[in-house]
Amino acid sequence: MKIYTSDTTNTVRERTKVGIADYGVVSGDETLTTSGLGSCVGIALYDNASGVAGLAHAMLPYANGDSKEAKYVDTVVPALLQSMVDRGANPRNVRAKLAGGSTMFEFSSTDGSIGDRNVAAAREVLGRERISIVAENVGGDHGRSLELVASTGDLRVRSANAGRTTI
Repeated sequence: MKIYTSDTTNTVRERTKVGIADYGVVSGDETLTTSGLGSCVGIALYDNASGVAGLAHAMLPYANGDSKEAKYVDTVVPALLQSMVDRGANPRNVRAKLAGGSTMFEFSSTDGSIGDRNVAAAREVLGRERISIVAENVGGDHGRSLELVASTGDLRVRSANAGRTTI
């Protein structure tokens, strides 16, 4: 088990907690979890053939020179993918699921909400990396918690407002 990028990541009984602006990679029977996804986007990547999975909790769409790679969609996706490859994933087998990207606050902006921009950036970067998005649970006005099961690629999404679902 390897933990990446911040001291907010904790492991408890085959569960790895991924903090805000963080990511983690696990395999086999292990599970990745994150909570507090509002406008942030959760990017779940998995390779069913190898059983390697990764989860990122990105806060903003573009780094623009900032060195905290896990904080931004455009820098965390390549880092997460490389970490998965280092653990045995085949990039051609990797698929993605997205969750989060809510509009948590009302405001006027021609650029859209942070949540909308995070989801758009995730779609763009995943497309650039040639990773297919197979499921999404994005948008709305509610927060989410996620649990990614490495062995199956199941992404369990929990929300106080929208209940539970698996994508």
